[in-house]
Amino acid sequence: MKARFLILIALLMGSIQPLFSQGLTGRAYYKSSSSFKFEMDSSQMNPDQMAEIQAQLKKQMEREYVLSFTPIESIWKQVESLGGGPATASSGGMQIVINTGSQDRILYKNIAEQTFEQEQDVMGKEFLIKDVLEPAEWELTGESKQIGDYTAQKATYTRIVDSQRFSTGMTEMETVKDTLSITAWFTPEIPVPHGPENYFGLPGLILELNNGGRVLICERIELNPSAEPVAIVRPDRGKVVTREEFRTIQEEGMKQMMNRYQGKPGDGNQFTIRIGN
Repeated sequence: MKARFLILIALLMGSIQPLFSQGLTGRAYYKSSSSFKFEMDSSQMNPDQMAEIQAQLKKQMEREYVLSFTPIESIWKQVESLGGGPATASSGGMQIVINTGSQDRILYKNIAEQTFEQEQDVMGKEFLIKDVLEPAEWELTGESKQIGDYTAQKATYTRIVDSQRFSTGMTEMETVKDTLSITAWFTPEIPVPHGPENYFGLPGLILELNNGGRVLICERIELNPSAEPVAIVRPDRGKVVTREEFRTIQEEGMKQMMNRYQGKPGDGNQFTIRIGN
């Protein structure tokens, strides 16, 4: 039988507090892969062009990340590499640019305070998002599998999200409602409620996560490292805004970008997409 629960309620009530008070620290290293499905007007891009661009972006979006954690805090950050920066693909005069942000941007989560802080930028301006965590109503399926040295259990949940898509004719962006299904594999053998990106709240570290178009898999874990102890430093760069304020700023930045490239002769077609946490 599937079990449905809201793990944060239990945390606040203190019923499983001993689980996360053992002083466990560590670093978990993840690799990401993404799939892209473009629905574009056939007059703008033919199937061969679309397939070529998708293949280019899929390869470039393979990134590495590290999750540093203590019992109640975590930092999520991309591992610095020479291949960082925007992912770009082009075919037949059409260019797609996917901006994932700078490598040194970090996401901080605090389970005890029920808050997060995230560094972001829009059109070259830096922002620091500070807001409350959004808990997920995880559903345990009872399934398990081996991931590396750990036995992992499966959990899922579904939520409605706002997605931005190009309208017919590729002249503007439109916001639509999408149903996002998330699958996580966590291990109670590492009893901390942390996970990659903005996912958290299970009674064990999330080792694998699939949110429909993006997969994150943990490849290596360091527990209680003595040579380089884990130090959690909260982010402090950028203008402080709330989650909703940043969404408004992001939408305005997208409109400005679309206006900048629309109808410029000789520039071809270029579209920039940001993938955020």
